[in-house]
Amino acid sequence: MPEMGSILLLGSSLKSVLRLGGPGLIVVGLVDNSVIPIPGGMDLFVILLTAHNREYWWYYGLMATAGAVLGGYVTYRLSKKGGKEGLEKKFGKRRAEKVYKRFEKGGFSTIAVGSIIPPPFPLVPVLMAAGVMQYPWRKFVTALAAGRAVRFFAIAFLGKLYGTALVGWVSRYYKPFLYVLIVLGVLGGIAALVYFKWYRPRQQRSADAPAKAA
Repeated sequence: MPEMGSILLLGSSLKSVLRLGGPGLIVVGLVDNSVIPIPGGMDLFVILLTAHNREYWWYYGLMATAGAVLGGYVTYRLSKKGGKEGLEKKFGKRRAEKVYKRFEKGGFSTIAVGSIIPPPFPLVPVLMAAGVMQYPWRKFVTALAAGRAVRFFAIAFLGKLYGTALVGWVSRYYKPFLYVLIVLGVLGGIAALVYFKWYRPRQQRSADAPAKAA
């Protein structure tokens, strides 16, 4: 269950990232954009770090952007080798085709806008599609860096302004909040299991039946 793994990773990494500071955001960016997505995790880390060191809000915004771009580039490079089969196997043919159509309309804007939109928008399929479709790496990095910079510098600035209140809330309700996330993660994992193991194969068989009959 990837959602469960993401939540547990978020909980176990919180203290480590706060201890590492800016370099910790590089590690989170690599994980979040290439291995196990942590929905909202990077945003939370940026806010907490900025709240503890308000004068360095721009530094944390910069490090978060760098980590996200580095992690995204790793996914981009790996997807070049995996091809369309890898993307469609991981996210489903229907979702993959939607991403392909977005790239046909405008690859740069698809990456840049997708990098700004907060969770639950799934950015990883966009990163993978860029590699699968052989999108030029310079344009890819530029679009990803631009979008992520807008998002994380804005979040860091908000952390500077309202970080103290947010830190107080997190420290007070951290455990109940984490338990709720775990429950939602389990439910999401079960839903994903049902979808990928039962619903999607059934839909695929129904779609293939008329073709065989013809």
